[in-house]
Amino acid sequence: MQTVIGAVFKPITKIYYFDPATLLDLMPNDFVIVDTAKGRELVQIVQSPHSVAEGEIVGEMKQVVRRATPWDMLEQDTWRHKEAEALAVCRKMATEHALDMKVVRCEYNFDGGRLTVYFAADERIDFRALVRDLARVMQTRIEMRQIGVRDEAKILDGVGKCGRQLCCTSWLREFAPVSIRMAKNQQLPLNPDEISGVCGRLLCCLSYEDPVYKEANKKMPKLGAEVTTPQGLGRVRHLHPLKESVTVYLQNNVMAEFSVDELITGKKGSGCGTCGGCTVKRRASAEEDNERVRAERQAEAEEATEPAESGTQRRNRNRGRARRRGGNQGE
Repeated sequence: MQTVIGAVFKPITKIYYFDPATLLDLMPNDFVIVDTAKGRELVQIVQSPHSVAEGEIVGEMKQVVRRATPWDMLEQDTWRHKEAEALAVCRKMATEHALDMKVVRCEYNFDGGRLTVYFAADERIDFRALVRDLARVMQTRIEMRQIGVRDEAKILDGVGKCGRQLCCTSWLREFAPVSIRMAKNQQLPLNPDEISGVCGRLLCCLSYEDPVYKEANKKMPKLGAEVTTPQGLGRVRHLHPLKESVTVYLQNNVMAEFSVDELITGKKGSGCGTCGGCTVKRRASAEEDNERVRAERQAEAEEATEPAESGTQRRNRNRGRARRRGGNQGE
């Protein structure tokens, strides 16, 4: 076990672990100066000193240098007020260099020694000339960082389909993988406009309830399966995982809703689980018919390329073809 503190470089972002050294009285919302791979940075504590297993720490853990002083906080605030001006300059110079990129934000570190430029682009950008000109104008070290559409939405903020502030800006520290399977599990319309956020990607909230739907779907019969209900046989037409019920189309042409506990599903292996097996049989029969037609067409094409035959040979060939057709029909 090792004693660490959890800190963030910016609000509502990923939490990083640092070695508190002798500062074991640090509390959440305190500011400290830490060592990083890019130099010293000012971070805010969100987790007081606590113990974690060695396996939870990835890579080399940096150490807390000291507490942040009022002068550090004042210096950081001064550079924060200069970021809007730097953003305007970066956007203007990117246009002058004819670069197909969207400059999203500029951020100084706490002492102004480095300016990080966040930009979005559809492809790789050669920004070496832009960096040289920016360093000459801004008189500081320039770092260009390309971000994706989700990070862009997190930086710019906005309002989601629910009418509330975006989750990634208000509380979500890290993006979780979201797949179209999650929308299918929740029986949502697979229309991109309906299940996509302002960033154009799948809604992050699809992952919030996915474990609940996965567990509920395990108890549900398959759509189209034949089941026995208190009112007779029928086929499942709609699933209601959260209610643990299904809508069944009965043999008397009536739709009725039943609890899953009231159903008796058909035998396993009696069908494909979707249509009861009839579709599989029709598909196999159609493939046999198509194969027979292809064989006949190939035979006709070969006959067209052969030399002319006598009337007797043609009659014998037709009799043989008739016998083969009769045998296929008998099967």
